[in-house]
Amino acid sequence: MTHLFPYDNTITGLLVLIVGFAFHWIGQALSIINWDLAIRLGLQESEAPPEYKVYEHGIAVADVAIGWVYAVAGIGLLFGAPWAYRIAWIPGAILIYHAISFWAWTGNQLRAGQRLPTGRTLYRFTWIAANLLTGGLAILLAWNAT
Repeated sequence: MTHLFPYDNTITGLLVLIVGFAFHWIGQALSIINWDLAIRLGLQESEAPPEYKVYEHGIAVADVAIGWVYAVAGIGLLFGAPWAYRIAWIPGAILIYHAISFWAWTGNQLRAGQRLPTGRTLYRFTWIAANLLTGGLAILLAWNAT
């Protein structure tokens, strides 16, 4: 198999584990288990209107339900397992979805007059870039392996 660049599987595996598993899965699991702690840690918005909590909680449940795939794919990619390249499509697609939906979600908040910390330009750009980069690399790696 040809590589995109040296150690492409290791770098992509680490990014999937960090962005996907650590930030998405663990962060959202913590939000489900203890919402107040998640607010104190900055994982959830303390200033958000109450109706946002319903949406945010739903997203947390969805992320936790599918997020285990991040760990499986990330670990598999670290070890260069052939099956990991096949399932890398899943975290790749989900992370790109997260980037696009976060852009839209925070954009809608800003248009509605909500000035929450996640809508600030640097945070917004960084989170979108991390998700796009990780998702894009995972998809390129999977594509290259087929």
